[in-house]
Amino acid sequence: MSLRPIKRVTQSTPALEGAGVHLRRAFGFGNTSDFDPFLLLDDFRGDTPADYTAGFPWHPHRGIETITYVLAGTVDHGDSLGNNGTIGAGDVQWMTAGSGIVHQEMPKGDPKGQMHGFQLWANLPSSLKMTNPRYQEVKAGEIPEVTDDDGTRVKVVCGTFWGKTGPVESSAADPIYIDVSVPAGKRKTLPVETTRQAFAYVFGGAGKFANASAPQATPTEVGPNKDGMDIGNRSLILFDTGDEVTVQAGDEGVRFLLVSGKPFHEPVAWRGPIVMNTQEELRQAFAELHAGTFLR
Repeated sequence: MSLRPIKRVTQSTPALEGAGVHLRRAFGFGNTSDFDPFLLLDDFRGDTPADYTAGFPWHPHRGIETITYVLAGTVDHGDSLGNNGTIGAGDVQWMTAGSGIVHQEMPKGDPKGQMHGFQLWANLPSSLKMTNPRYQEVKAGEIPEVTDDDGTRVKVVCGTFWGKTGPVESSAADPIYIDVSVPAGKRKTLPVETTRQAFAYVFGGAGKFANASAPQATPTEVGPNKDGMDIGNRSLILFDTGDEVTVQAGDEGVRFLLVSGKPFHEPVAWRGPIVMNTQEELRQAFAELHAGTFLR
C-alpha cells in the first residue's frame, strides 16, 4: 500500500453566486487538470437567511453534472425537463446537464435559519457532452451508511466503498463520493484507487492527514512536517498518486468529504455554467442560448 502525498492544502474562499448567495469556494474556475474530472466545489452554509435565500434563479448548464448535497435546510429545484422537488438534510440532487438544461435552485433555512450544503461540478467527456439531460433525486434514507469498529462512519453517496454502493447512477468519471466522520482521537486509513484523482474537504472538526514524501510540493503548500498536517474547517486537500489516505482525528473528531474520479485528460473550454472541449463548441452553445435553440 502507498500513502498518497499531499499535493496542496488551501482554504475555501468567499464568493458571491446566483442572485446573491454568499458561499465559500473550495476550488473552481482555475487550472482544471489538478482536479480532473471535477471542476468546482462550493460550500454554502450560514445562519443568516439574507445570505442565501435569493438563491440561484433559472440558469442554463451544458456539458457537466451538478451534484448538490444538503446537510441543513432545504433546496427547492425546478428544471426544463419538468422536474420539481425539494431536497433536505442528507438528500442529494444529481443533475446531468448533458446537451442542455435550464434549472433553478432556491435554498431555505431550517427552523433555526441554518442552511448548509455543497455543490460539486463533475465534467463530462467529449463523448457524453451532448447526452440527454437527466435528473436524479436521492433521499437521505436511500444513502447507505457504514460504521467501522472504531466508530468511523461513512455515507456512500456515489460509487462503491467498504462493500456498499451509493444509489446515484454515475457518469463516465466513475466518481466515488463519500462523507466521512472519524471519532475524536481515532486514526483511520481509507483506500483510494491509484488511477483516480482525489481530494478531501474538511467541514467539521480537525485532523492530521498523513503526508508521504512529495518532491513536487513546496513547503508553503504542505507545511514543514512531512509526517502529517493539522487541517481544520473549510480546508481542501488535494492528493497526489497513491492508494490510501490516512487521518488522525483531533479532539473533536473530523468530518470531511472524500471524492475521487477517473480523469479524462481532455481539453476544457469553460465559461460560466457551460463547459465544453473547444472554444468553437462554447461559442455555439452561447449562440444557441441567445437564439432560443439551446434545449434539444
